[in-house]
Amino acid sequence: MKLPTLPFLGLVALLGVGGPLTLPLVAEPAAANPALGTWMNWRGPLANGVAPLADPPVEWSETRNVRWKVHVAGKGHSSPILVHDRVIVVSAVPVGEPRPPVYDKAPGTHDNAGVTHKHQFVVQSLNRKDGVQAWRTVLKEEFPHEGGHVTGSLASNSPISDGERLYVFLGSRGLHCLDLGGKVVWQRELGRMDTLHAHGEGSSPVLHGDLLLVCWDHEGDSFLYAFDKRTGEQRWRTPRDEKTSWSTPLIVEGPTRTQVVVSATRRVRGYDVRDGSQIWECAGLTDNVVSSPVHRNGIVIAGNSYYSQAMVAIRLEGAKGDVTGTDRVAWQLNRLTPYVSSPLLYGNTLYFIRHNQNVLSRLDPDTGRHLGEPLRLDGIRDFIFSSPVGAADRIYVTARDGTTVVLRHDRTNAPMAVNHLDDVFSATAAVAGTEFYLRGERFLYCIAR
Repeated sequence: MKLPTLPFLGLVALLGVGGPLTLPLVAEPAAANPALGTWMNWRGPLANGVAPLADPPVEWSETRNVRWKVHVAGKGHSSPILVHDRVIVVSAVPVGEPRPPVYDKAPGTHDNAGVTHKHQFVVQSLNRKDGVQAWRTVLKEEFPHEGGHVTGSLASNSPISDGERLYVFLGSRGLHCLDLGGKVVWQRELGRMDTLHAHGEGSSPVLHGDLLLVCWDHEGDSFLYAFDKRTGEQRWRTPRDEKTSWSTPLIVEGPTRTQVVVSATRRVRGYDVRDGSQIWECAGLTDNVVSSPVHRNGIVIAGNSYYSQAMVAIRLEGAKGDVTGTDRVAWQLNRLTPYVSSPLLYGNTLYFIRHNQNVLSRLDPDTGRHLGEPLRLDGIRDFIFSSPVGAADRIYVTARDGTTVVLRHDRTNAPMAVNHLDDVFSATAAVAGTEFYLRGERFLYCIAR
């Protein structure tokens, strides 16, 4: 099937490209691991977009299977997370009197043109049962030095929790730890990020044991940081030869050591989580890396799409030094690859969106072999910035126009439903139990039977 040419979209900033919890090389059986029923981080308990114990609705609308719908002040493309009986969202809320925009970058770049207000950077906790606000904490108030992309937000980094505390990375607005009652435990300022073309910030923190890890890639000095999650003290900091990236690191546990994998423009790299030392690196991606990597059976898969399309799969066993062009590269792809949206790795199938468009590809993650022709997602009429999620042998793909297409997760991938809500959606859904949470630009929805 020949795909027609689809319109190109310049770089957007950037949905909740938030952080996973530790991902083992072989997942534990669901019954033996109750954490698989949670969604306390970007892309869910396995960091691959799957909610293995969830069974959310297949169909919904503004008048069907909406348990509650609440207005959320401000704007944020960060994804919601679910911590016990609460749903957590982060927003940037304009406050105070407007003022003319200030230009501190070269003409033609996306500096803070159009940002005419101070913003409060807010974390909010709502009851999962009824959507009632439990608490609201303002972490920072300032006039942003960059305005970001017209389709983006100033709060695109997703929060993460270990079930006892919340961790919120706001880039230029600092790194913050809160207890589950909304009280700030510690905060750290890391400086000012200057992103490529001032497109905004998006990478989110990840957790491993007592470490909180943050990727700081921008147009200045770039680093990978590790902090003590209890105190905020820096454990290590590793310089990175990278410009701005928006992808979120991936934690992968191996038989001898745990790695932090970071996908970016110049290289995909693996670091030893104990001290930040680099283990391996691999070229193969292109500019403006937003999509976050995934892992299965000892293979890490990273992709992006901007000036050109690229995806690379790296075998971790024996990977050391520069593995570009070696047998550690399991396979590569140069078409149909994702841009903002991250892949869904569901069982033995890798699903991903072509650039930001309504075309879904299906691959064997071990070999890179296509599992049938790409699927055009009928019913979607806008760009797709959120990442697909999987639950109960179903695939859910949500577009900015409020449409969510539901497909079967099987050999046919037959469509099951086309649902629509009256909002604009860029954040990725959070899924647990029988609930499906969608965060729009105006409302937060709890979809449940």
